[in-house]
Amino acid sequence: MKLVLKILVFTFLICQISVHGQKISDDSLMKKARLEIFDNPEKAITIAKNLLKKEKDINKSITIYLLLSTANIAKRNFDESLQYTLKAKELAQKTNDPKLQVNVLVSVAIQYQQMELFSKSLETLNEVDILLEKLPDSVSEKLFETARSYAIRGMIYKSQSNSEIALEKFLISIKNFEKVKVKKNSFANMSVVYYNIGYCYINLNQIEKAKSAFLESINYAQKSNAKSLEAFALKGLAEMHKQRNENEIALNLLLKAENLCENTGDLVLNEGIYKEMSENYLAIGRPDLYQTYNKKYFDMRFKREQNELTSINHSINNHNKETVKKSTEIKNHYNYLTVAVVSNSMILIALFLYLSLKIRRQNKNYQREIQKLIKS
Repeated sequence: MKLVLKILVFTFLICQISVHGQKISDDSLMKKARLEIFDNPEKAITIAKNLLKKEKDINKSITIYLLLSTANIAKRNFDESLQYTLKAKELAQKTNDPKLQVNVLVSVAIQYQQMELFSKSLETLNEVDILLEKLPDSVSEKLFETARSYAIRGMIYKSQSNSEIALEKFLISIKNFEKVKVKKNSFANMSVVYYNIGYCYINLNQIEKAKSAFLESINYAQKSNAKSLEAFALKGLAEMHKQRNENEIALNLLLKAENLCENTGDLVLNEGIYKEMSENYLAIGRPDLYQTYNKKYFDMRFKREQNELTSINHSINNHNKETVKKSTEIKNHYNYLTVAVVSNSMILIALFLYLSLKIRRQNKNYQREIQKLIKS
C-alpha cells in the first residue's frame, strides 16, 4: 500500500497551466503540449522547451516552467521537475500577482508531498493559506486553489495511515472543485481526488464506497481525456476485486490499464500495474506470467527509487542553500544592528561627555562668581 500513497499528485499541476495561461492558451503549440502531458510527456517537454527559448514575459515563462514540471513528474523525473518548479517560484516572487504566487506555491507543496517531505509541504501550504485569505471570495482561483490545498493535506494524512481525516480533507476538496465555474479545469483534479478517496474507503473496509469512488475517478478521467488517470483508477478498481479474490476480473482491468498507459512512461503507474498483475497471476496458478510481471515490477521499482534518491539529494542541496541564504540574511541583519548600536552608543557617550564638560565649566564659573561675591 505504500506505493499507492505516492500516486497521481502530478495531475494537480495541470490546473496551473489552465488557470494562469489564458493568453497562451490560444497558441496551438501550448495547447498541443497540454494535451500531450498525460500520454506523451516527452513530446510536451520538447514543445515547452522550444517555447521557453523565445519567451520574454515573466508570467508566460512561469506557465511554461510549470508545464515542464508537470511533464517531468508524469515521467517520475522528480529531479528535473523540482528544478522547473523552483524556477517558477523564483520568477513568481518577482511579480505582484497573488493568484499566480498562490498557484506556484501550491505546485511547490505538491512537489514536496510527492517526495514525502511532508513538513516542507505543510510549511508551504501555510504560506498558501496566508495568500488565499487576501483574495476576495469572488475570485474563482480562490476556490480552485483551496480545493487543491485540501487535497494535498488529505494525501499527507493518507500517507500517514490516517484515512478518516484524509477522507474529510478529500471531501472538502471535492466540494470546492464542484463550485469552480470552469468545470473542465477541475475534471483531472477530481479524478485524482476520487482515486485517493477510493483507497481511503478500502483502508476503512468500505468496499462498495471504494468501488463508487473509483468509478467516479474513471468518469472524470475520461472527461479530461487523460488515459493515465483512467489507468490509475482501473488499477485501484482491480485491487478492490483482488481483495475479493476475483482475480480474473482484476486482470482484465489491469490489462486495459496497461494498454492505456503505454506511452506515459510513468514509473509509479507501471510499477503498480505490474505488481498487481504478478500477484493476480500467482493467485490463478500462472507462475510463468507471474515471473514475467514480477521482473517488470522490480525493474520499475528500481528506476523509481533511483529517480527519487536523486531528487531527494537535490532537494537537500536546495534546502541547504536556503538555510545558508537565511543564515547570511540573519548575519547581515545582526551586523547592521551591531553597527547601529555601536554608532548610537558612541553618539550617546559623546553627548554625555559634552554635557559633562559643559556642566563642569558652568560649575567653575559659578564658583568664581561666588568667590568674588564673598571677597567683596
